[in-house]
Amino acid sequence: MLFSGISSFDTVVFMVVALILAITFHEAAHAWMATRLGDDTPKMMGRLTLNPLAHLDPIGTLLIFVVGFGWGRPVMYNPNNIKSGRFGEMLIALAGPFANVIMAFVFALPGRIYLLQHSSLPQGQIYVFLATVVTLNIFLAAFNLIPIPPLDGSKILYLILENFGASPRSIIALEQMGPMLLLILILADRLLGTHILQTLLEPVIILLQWIVGSTSLPF
Repeated sequence: MLFSGISSFDTVVFMVVALILAITFHEAAHAWMATRLGDDTPKMMGRLTLNPLAHLDPIGTLLIFVVGFGWGRPVMYNPNNIKSGRFGEMLIALAGPFANVIMAFVFALPGRIYLLQHSSLPQGQIYVFLATVVTLNIFLAAFNLIPIPPLDGSKILYLILENFGASPRSIIALEQMGPMLLLILILADRLLGTHILQTLLEPVIILLQWIVGSTSLPF
């Protein structure tokens, strides 16, 4: 079982720090891409930074300490200023999960190097912290790629729907229903054991683990 070798206090500390790092890089990547694509709104709102205070949502941050999971403040941008329309918006959305994958890759490197040199996995709390960062970043990247609003993957869905002739009204309706649908899926997994989200996430997580080279880590 993950983190079974450390105390519960250490687990909470590692997870909180890892989540704050993951959320900060995720939201900052959205801001950076929006700025690169022509909109200065994130920069003017102070989101083009790696300062966690600029990206943490009050309720989302509180839940990090209460239940060990949370979210950041969404990065606002003006779609009218974004180059390439829906495609540009998709790039902005994908920048967040991509940043999490890059972060997971970087934090997985010490374990991979140690494994190559010693033919065994490193021990100790530093390694457990690195593994925590890798695990959470991979999970957040995979979770945000689910094509349900307001998750980042919904921008890919919008682009596909528009290419198949979907009307703006139908996309707006999907945006409005998305959060409720996502909540139903989460509650169904937690309360009814449907494992729908697990089924959606598992192949993506396995692929991302292979990409970052973390399959040797104790997940």
